[in-house]
Amino acid sequence: MTGAVEFTPWIKTYPSGRADARATLVFPHAGGAALAYRSLGMALARAGSNAYVMQYPQRGDRLAHPAPATVGALAEDLFAAGDWAGLGPLNLFGHCMGAVVAFEFARVAERRSVPINALFCSASEAPSTVADAPDLPMARDEILAEMVDLGGTDARLLDDDDFVELLLLAVRADYAAFNRYACDDEVGIAADIHTLGGDRDHRVSEATLRRWESHTRGAFTNSMFDGGHFYVNDHADEVAELVNAL
Repeated sequence: MTGAVEFTPWIKTYPSGRADARATLVFPHAGGAALAYRSLGMALARAGSNAYVMQYPQRGDRLAHPAPATVGALAEDLFAAGDWAGLGPLNLFGHCMGAVVAFEFARVAERRSVPINALFCSASEAPSTVADAPDLPMARDEILAEMVDLGGTDARLLDDDDFVELLLLAVRADYAAFNRYACDDEVGIAADIHTLGGDRDHRVSEATLRRWESHTRGAFTNSMFDGGHFYVNDHADEVAELVNAL
């Protein structure tokens, strides 16, 4: 069935080759490009999922695409990229800001009668807590300090002026949308929510992850892995097995 479904070329696909494979959509962190999730996409394929990694505007092959002003608009933009209903019940995996984008994608999908099996929220604060958190930085030096602190960017790349300018373009687009985001505690989805995090993440604790429980009318679980905010880089296969098992 998946072979008959067409998507825009900026969605990066990692097919499992299995006839019974479930589709898993991957939503990157703020400033993250689809290429950064190649290892996870391949791990998901090995575990039995057909993986589809989203590419946000203002980076990679969407460099010229205008940035949506809100997280909701970004979710609508990604939903319009293909006939998701043709893939059956979807798994959604989002890391950091990507989890909130995936949550809004799930809300769009449910309004359009596209079934969501489960939402996997990795290293992310819950939607209802975003508005009360301090705004994400927009100044160059503060953004770069944030990247170093989170640990998801090779520090050597930050010495490359061309790379930094492209990174800032993507990060500012995402941060601006995220800073405008607000969601009430009672807003939820029918799909199950499973949170994942690193046990040494100094930004997102297990207690922070558990705040997601109020946003599902289904089941909720939490799993912790050894590592920091980008623990998933070291546990791609384990994460993929977990996603494919639920």
